[in-house]
Amino acid sequence: MTVVGHGAPTVVDGGVAELALFWGGFPALGAGAGWLLAAGAGWLAELPWAPAQKLFGLVSGLPDPQASIGGLAVGALGGLLVAAIGTAERLAVTVGAERVALRRGGTRREVERRGVRAVFLDGRDLVLLGPDDGELVREKSDLAPDRLRAAFRAHGWPWAEADPHRDAYRRWVPGLPGLPVGADALLRARQKALDDDRGGEARELRGELARSGVVVRDERRRQYWRLTRSAVRNRPEDATSPEPEVDGR
Repeated sequence: MTVVGHGAPTVVDGGVAELALFWGGFPALGAGAGWLLAAGAGWLAELPWAPAQKLFGLVSGLPDPQASIGGLAVGALGGLLVAAIGTAERLAVTVGAERVALRRGGTRREVERRGVRAVFLDGRDLVLLGPDDGELVREKSDLAPDRLRAAFRAHGWPWAEADPHRDAYRRWVPGLPGLPVGADALLRARQKALDDDRGGEARELRGELARSGVVVRDERRRQYWRLTRSAVRNRPEDATSPEPEVDGR
C-alpha cells in the first residue's frame, strides 16, 4: 500500500496474493480433496455412519483412472466455486481526503468525509459514525488493521483506536426500559434472526433500529444497544453526559 498524504486516494484490499490464494490455492485444495475421496470411496462406503454411502459405493465401482480423474475434476470445480464466492465477498476500501468508497463484489458505497465523526474497528467490523453518533457504515473486514489505520489517518479522517461509545452500550433483555417505541419488538425479532443464523434479516432489522435512533452491536449472539444523540435528547428522562473524545489525527 502506498500512502501519499492528502493527495491520491489509498486503496486497502487483499491484493494480488489474496486473489492468487482464491484462484490457485482453493482449486488445488479442492482437487486434492476430490482425489482423496475418490481413492477412499470403497472404504467410506463401508462405514455405517458415513454420509452419502450410495454415492461412495457408485464411485468405488468406477474403473481407474476415470474415478480419480472425476474426483480431481469435481474437487477443482468446488474449489473454483469457493474462489468465486470469496472474490465476490472481498472488501476493498478506497480512502481519499474527501470521501471513502467501500466495494464488495458488484456493490459500491461512498461516504463523504464531512459527514463522519469517527472511524474505528469493532472486532472485524469497520465502523464509520455520523454526526449524530449513529452508524453510517458497519462492514465486516479481514483487512489488516494497521493498513486501514494508516490509510484513514494519512487522509485526515478522525480515526479512533476503539469505539468511543463502548461504555454506553447496555445488554438487551426483553422489556428493558429506555428504548424508543417499537424498538423492543425489533430487537426481539432480530434476536430470533441471530439465533436462526438469518444474517440478512438481522442486517435489515439493524437498519430499522438505526432509523429509530438505536445502535446495535453483537457479541456471541447477544445484543447490546445504545441511543444516538438525537434519540437521547428526545427521551423524557434525558440526562446530559459528556461527549467521548475522538482521535482526530
